[in-house]
Amino acid sequence: MTKIKFYASLLILLLAAVIFLQNTETVDTRILFFTVSMPRAALLIISLLTGFAAGFATGAFYRARSNDT
Repeated sequence: MTKIKFYASLLILLLAAVIFLQNTETVDTRILFFTVSMPRAALLIISLLTGFAAGFATGAFYRARSNDT
């Protein structure tokens, strides 16, 4: 099972790298009252890391919650 997770993670990272390298043009992003210009790849990386952090935090919360009962 550990090898499957490793290879799945490696595949996801490889696909993410290809997508990031193909999206280098600059885009304007509105965040509340601000407009930020950044490469689309940077926006994708920020979104990916935010999603990973949210998933990790959710998993940690449920693991801690199940250990309390």
